Amino acid sequence: MLDDNFSILISFILYLIFMVGIGWVYYGKTKTLSDYILGGRGLNSWVGAMSAQASDMSGWLLLGLPGYAYVAGLESFWIAFGLGLGTWMNWKFVAVKLRNYTEISGDSITLPDYFENRFRDKTHFLRIISAIFILIFFLIYTASGFVAGAKLFSTVFGLSYQSALMIGVMVIISYTFLGGFMAVSWTDFFQGIIMVVAIVVVPVMGILKAGGLSSTLDSIQSLNPALLNMFTDTKGAPLAVLSVVSLMAWGLGYFGQPHILARFMAIRTTAEIKKAKNIAMGWVAISLSFAVVVGLVGLVCLDAPLAAGDHEKIFMVMVNELVPTVLAGVFLAAILAAIMSTADSQLLVTSSALTEDFYKVLLRKEASDVELVWVSRFAVVLVAVCAWFFARNPDSSVLALVSYAWAGFGATFGPIILLSLYWKRMTRNGALAGIVAGGITVIVWKQLSGGFFDLYEIVPGFAISIIAIIIVSLMDEEPSKEIADEFETFRAAS
Repeated sequence: MLDDNFSILISFILYLIFMVGIGWVYYGKTKTLSDYILGGRGLNSWVGAMSAQASDMSGWLLLGLPGYAYVAGLESFWIAFGLGLGTWMNWKFVAVKLRNYTEISGDSITLPDYFENRFRDKTHFLRIISAIFILIFFLIYTASGFVAGAKLFSTVFGLSYQSALMIGVMVIISYTFLGGFMAVSWTDFFQGIIMVVAIVVVPVMGILKAGGLSSTLDSIQSLNPALLNMFTDTKGAPLAVLSVVSLMAWGLGYFGQPHILARFMAIRTTAEIKKAKNIAMGWVAISLSFAVVVGLVGLVCLDAPLAAGDHEKIFMVMVNELVPTVLAGVFLAAILAAIMSTADSQLLVTSSALTEDFYKVLLRKEASDVELVWVSRFAVVLVAVCAWFFARNPDSSVLALVSYAWAGFGATFGPIILLSLYWKRMTRNGALAGIVAGGITVIVWKQLSGGFFDLYEIVPGFAISIIAIIIVSLMDEEPSKEIADEFETFRAAS
């Protein structure tokens, strides 16, 4: 498919050179660990919004979600709706407060750093446990990006899966290693633009090929009427409440995603967050809607149906069949953009956990900023190698990997983020109980199946985490006056 196509190869090469160039520009501007991990809190509203959402959506926006819509029809709408609602709630109820509290509470630059400062945990236990869960779930999440990249390169250029995997890993490492947070955020900004253009244009071309919107809908209707009914499965049976809850529950995950929350922490001022929220919601509404449309249109506009198990390649196949060769490379680069925009952020957050929360705290408390920046850079390489190991299976599902990691972060960190921002009575032991309860519940629930256990693991994980935080906090001594006074200072500023 598109093998040896010179114009597509040139598009890819130019795109990759541009990404690495951004990394090189910020290489010379990165002086401190705060610069490398959080960009010195210097993001403007446009870059903050676009990088938050581009890093959020990842390769699954152009692979996993369209693939799910291709096999499940409008049932996939519930995922998109849940994600859209979760995005809005995250910007509305978390962004400003987290930006303020992380600065007020010791100028925290990572989530574990914030937890330790917020609850005055001198044992470092809360920070270390948080960092461990970040490492566990981000290895899975980063692996999903590498799998998506490998599928892209192998499909477009006819490479073996393992060779394609290695190329994708090397490219993402290169600019993340060099420029850190600002390089990642600015590349995400440009990648977000490419993604939204591609996700709109490709299905529109498919609709035109199918004879227009009315003809497209008629064709899908004749293929299987249930595909256009969001309240039934593909066999026409009503969707179970459990299924709808599980699909919409994706929205709960936003409150605990470290790579998204880092953008809130890094925006220049809280005054820019309202504008950033509007930009982000516009991008999300368009992107999620058209991702579902890609899968539906692909059912009737392709020359031949996709083989079983190839549904996540629907966008790539549509580009191949519908888009002129001159533009095909650009649109296929959109998939690479989606993959890279998340994988680079995940690498950076995971490396920050290793550097700020393990190396600095346990090994080298007096390490200089220059030393910590270089430790972070080499941590990027280490984490990438580990994620590559998990991504070696060519049969891995992008959506399945993302689903697991998304639930892990949502249940582990979502409740503690929300309650730490809104409940003064919350304690350090309550926070620790919530992290452990949420993370362990997701891991255990994932291993179970059948009946009630088919419920998406984020739901029980999130609920059990909140219950654990409240119960343990109420059983604990009240927070110190210092913590209570800081909370009041934060509340007044928010």
